[in-house]
Amino acid sequence: MSTQYTFLGMSVPQIGIINGLILIIWGLVAYFLQDSENPSITAMIPSFFGMTLLLLGFLSIWNEVNRHHYMHASMVLALLMLLGGVRVFPIDDEMSNLAISSHLILILSGVFFIVIGIKSFRFARLSAESVLDR
Repeated sequence: MSTQYTFLGMSVPQIGIINGLILIIWGLVAYFLQDSENPSITAMIPSFFGMTLLLLGFLSIWNEVNRHHYMHASMVLALLMLLGGVRVFPIDDEMSNLAISSHLILILSGVFFIVIGIKSFRFARLSAESVLDR
């Protein structure tokens, strides 16, 4: 049995880094695609989540001793992304398509990372139990 959970050949910290980069890029795109002359900084909220997820991913790679702490913090962040994105429902007529898209990206990104994290935690638990059974 492998010592680390992987999804599509990537570790969870690597997935967090990629997820963070996607959120950063989307937040920047959303900021510059706004129709107004004075763009709102709130369009970059996905970028703020992405920068934090990116940082936690790099920290967990660089400091393997504390990886579990960084990954638990990443899961809390993913849950906040999910909860922040769910705020879009019910969709009202005042929200722009850009705002709705940003909320949906936060929801999908948060759910994806939570599922990967739960699978990773479960894998770690089963690996620890199999070592104890020997």
